[in-house]
Amino acid sequence: MVVAFTFFYTMVQYQQQQIGKTLQRQGAFIPGIRPGPPTEAYLMRVVTRITWGGAFFLGFVAILPFFIGVVTNVQALTISSAGFLIVVAVVLDTMKQLEAQLLMRNYEGFIR
Repeated sequence: MVVAFTFFYTMVQYQQQQIGKTLQRQGAFIPGIRPGPPTEAYLMRVVTRITWGGAFFLGFVAILPFFIGVVTNVQALTISSAGFLIVVAVVLDTMKQLEAQLLMRNYEGFIR
């Protein structure tokens, strides 16, 4: 189920961006790929391949707590899959914010 929803979400987000048409309007291109529909087809293949990896990883993360509970025989300490994903998302967001703050500190001399 997680794999299916990952593909659904990715395809909905990808279709909204219309990257191929946007690249063509801006005069940008991918070397070796014709602008327009061939670019969109190429990008769709790339997004699909990347999504497979992400979908299987999310599926693994979703079932990991159950396997840990079976292996360790400790059911009371298992964290839910949703809780685990929330913790990872918060940690990643915190890391991005820290990087942004450190970057601002380095560029502070240029702003003045």
